[in-house]
Amino acid sequence: MKQQSSRTEEPHLSNVENPSRPVNSSRNDVFPSSTPDDSSGESAAKSSKSLWTNLKFVRLFIAYALATFGDWFDALAIQIMVAYRWGADPLIIALIPVCMAVPGILFGSVAGALADRLHKVRIMILCDGITIALTVGILFAPSPAWLLPLLALRAMMSVFHVPAQQALTRQIVAEEQLFQASSLNGFVNQCAKIAGPLLGAVVLAFFSPQICILINASARLLSGAVLWPLRRLVEKKEAVVTDEHNEENQKEPETFFKQWQQGWKYLRHTHTVRNTIVFGCLGLMSILMVEYQFTTLFREIKPGNESMLGWLGSSVGAGAVFIILLLNRLPRLGYGWGLGGGYFLIGAGIAGLGWVGPDTSTAWIIMLGLCTGLGNGLFMVTMNYLLQKETSPDYVGRVFGIQNSLYSVVLVAAPLAGGAIIRSAGPSPTFQMIGLATLAIGLTGILFQRMLWSLNRRSTSSEKVGSAQQGVS
Repeated sequence: MKQQSSRTEEPHLSNVENPSRPVNSSRNDVFPSSTPDDSSGESAAKSSKSLWTNLKFVRLFIAYALATFGDWFDALAIQIMVAYRWGADPLIIALIPVCMAVPGILFGSVAGALADRLHKVRIMILCDGITIALTVGILFAPSPAWLLPLLALRAMMSVFHVPAQQALTRQIVAEEQLFQASSLNGFVNQCAKIAGPLLGAVVLAFFSPQICILINASARLLSGAVLWPLRRLVEKKEAVVTDEHNEENQKEPETFFKQWQQGWKYLRHTHTVRNTIVFGCLGLMSILMVEYQFTTLFREIKPGNESMLGWLGSSVGAGAVFIILLLNRLPRLGYGWGLGGGYFLIGAGIAGLGWVGPDTSTAWIIMLGLCTGLGNGLFMVTMNYLLQKETSPDYVGRVFGIQNSLYSVVLVAAPLAGGAIIRSAGPSPTFQMIGLATLAIGLTGILFQRMLWSLNRRSTSSEKVGSAQQGVS
């Protein structure tokens, strides 16, 4: 599919912007203008309703919440089963996150292409069903040699599930409510990170790890049951026509491989989406270098205070939940402030932890955790919303799939690089260096946001898309 420039790849719904309407020169806002489209009164009336009146979204949201809580619920149980019940070697324990990241590297972009090609709800239901079978299989795994492949296969189901969920959200939620939907998904994700392991630990205190794993399987069963009524949902197919050559090709059936190629071409030629994913990878690389090394840091500076790690984790989660709730009420926020500001706050928190000493109070640790959590929530919500808002509906699945592939590569490479740096330089200097690097990346995003996320060419794009749809109709 020929891609001429990023101007022809602007996102649109079936209700296209009125090309004659003046375009705001600063459209790189997380919350779009509330001014209704003159040519689409029906869409404006629809978007004025509460998001909770959208029963399709409610079902999708409940299913996502159940699946997310289930995943975090048995994460701690699996670690305890491997480390304490089986007494596995540390190398085997280190292989667990690697096995769960490899499917994303291998199949992330493929899963995105399938999400754009096939029925999204059925993909999600199928993934839930296979996840249940694999989770039950984990219950009967006799050793790590059986457990690791099962965990990898289960992670593969999430790789296919997420692009379908994001692409479906883009279709069933009005454009003016996409930010609210992204905020709610982020809120559930952060709550699951806090409440899931906590509730799992409570269950572990009275029962075995197998009970936690069984609860995860039950949560996935409920997730599939909630989605089941949507299995016959008629999904919209957006006609993305950029020139006469593509208009002719639109008549020919596209192969899966061609659609997969088009996803990469779309990303390469779409300025805003491409820069967002690259920016996210750079910041994520620096963060993941130290994310798994907090225990190493506190073991050195506060060896007799194991509760410090718990305080830090809880404060990070609380900060993320707070900022997500706040963002849901703000009228406007620029992409640069959301993405760059998020990394700035995360970098400040990590660098601050590098200067923590044996006499540092717990209150200071909590403040640094809150700062890191605020940045995490700010970046995550802005990133998910931007990719949904600025991606053409026909490409949402492929874009999120490619993002998953690239982030999975970072997930494997960054912790190894961080461990090597800490081994040579020590925990505190490494946290200082990585934190300042992340802060600098965030500051770059803020200062150069007009260059990185400029949407000033939206007017020309809207005119082309509008004329193309008139030709189709």
